Amino acid sequence: MALDVAALLRETGALLTGHFRLSSGLHSPSYVQCALLLENPRNARAIGQELGGKLRGFGAKRIVAPALGGVIIGYTVAEALGLPSIFTERKEGRMTLRRGFSIAADERVIIVEDVVTTGKSTRETADVVQKHGGAVAGFASILNRSGKANPFAPALYQSLLDLDLETYDEAGCPLCNAGVPLDAPGSRFTKA
Repeated sequence: MALDVAALLRETGALLTGHFRLSSGLHSPSYVQCALLLENPRNARAIGQELGGKLRGFGAKRIVAPALGGVIIGYTVAEALGLPSIFTERKEGRMTLRRGFSIAADERVIIVEDVVTTGKSTRETADVVQKHGGAVAGFASILNRSGKANPFAPALYQSLLDLDLETYDEAGCPLCNAGVPLDAPGSRFTKA
């Protein structure tokens, strides 16, 4: 039986409502706090196994995840596939590979993220992989809120759940215009 990710979002309280600045810079009345979804190791393992099952044919040798949101799901997907797991992180605003992590020349990797909206962090991670000589075999995320079946086309991409949640540019945000306080729960922006 397929894992019911939507039910897990509700059960864990991971789908929040309010006024949020997403890591992409867009504003939204909805935010998915995947840290709550993955807080219980049993849920994290089940989600990793489900997503990993969709990635077996990608031919990857390593999982790479952008920090902070992708670290837990990247690790559990790697565990499900029996692969090493590493992550990229920001240093002085730029995505980098640190902590002694390396990628072999032409090593095939899958980039795993928690939520994809615009895909900016994921693409920055792909740039780091390529800069270090690796080859991106594909992309994956728990949730796809990009509005596109494959936000990384023509590359391979898999997700567990598509979410159609409203987003707004800051300049046209009705929540800003209504004076609703803004929260920035992601790791890219500080709270406003």
